[in-house]
Amino acid sequence: MNKLFVMLSGFFKYNNLLFELVVRDIKIRYRKSVLGLLWTLLNPLLMMLVMTMIFSSLFKTNIPYFPVYFLTGSILFSFHSEATSQALMSIISNASLIKKVYIPKYLFPLSRVLSSMVNLVFAFVALLLVMVIEGAPFQATVLLFFIPILYLTLFTTGLSLILSAMTVFFRDISHLYGVLTLLWSYMTPIFYPVTIIPNEFKWMLDYNPMYYYISFFREIMIEGNFPGLADNLLCFTIGFIALIGGLFTFYKCQNKFILHV
Repeated sequence: MNKLFVMLSGFFKYNNLLFELVVRDIKIRYRKSVLGLLWTLLNPLLMMLVMTMIFSSLFKTNIPYFPVYFLTGSILFSFHSEATSQALMSIISNASLIKKVYIPKYLFPLSRVLSSMVNLVFAFVALLLVMVIEGAPFQATVLLFFIPILYLTLFTTGLSLILSAMTVFFRDISHLYGVLTLLWSYMTPIFYPVTIIPNEFKWMLDYNPMYYYISFFREIMIEGNFPGLADNLLCFTIGFIALIGGLFTFYKCQNKFILHV
């Protein structure tokens, strides 16, 4: 456990390096792109327009402000999916750097999570614009938007550490994860209401962490309610367990990375 605290303390010691890695990741992602970071604002808006045209006529009686409903689920799931997908190859893609100089290896998956969070910030701006256009009410709870995002970041960081460590030894994960993420997205009520799920498939929600984070976020952004203590503890506990599990797994594996990258 002491080693885990050493890893956490290194986060502050190497914060400048982490910042440079995040900037590098963003530059690489939008290299030779005319619009650059503007795509982080346009992507959720364009996806929202497509999904609204396809599904709003089907679900409009069940889901008020469908574009807002869709975006509140989509931007959180996209952040999680993008961060973990980018992080799982972060150790392998930085193999040459790892072999040359000493850098705390967990900074690489962590930088992918933080660069994806930059995209999330722009996507959140897009959500606010859509809320204004749709005439969705702005409740005081909107100011608490960062709480479910913080819980989700804990969960995403933990899973990113696990995936980045495991992919070094099992490269097939990089091929399978995209399929698993697609399946996960369909098992999460992003563009459909929870009410259409038959009782025999309710387990998809019970064992789906993303369902709890998205529901928490929607309660704040759409319903104007702040979830109770039980919901807060559940979301935090899921994220905390994932983070500790990720730190522990990464620490156990990191000394063997150089032999396999």
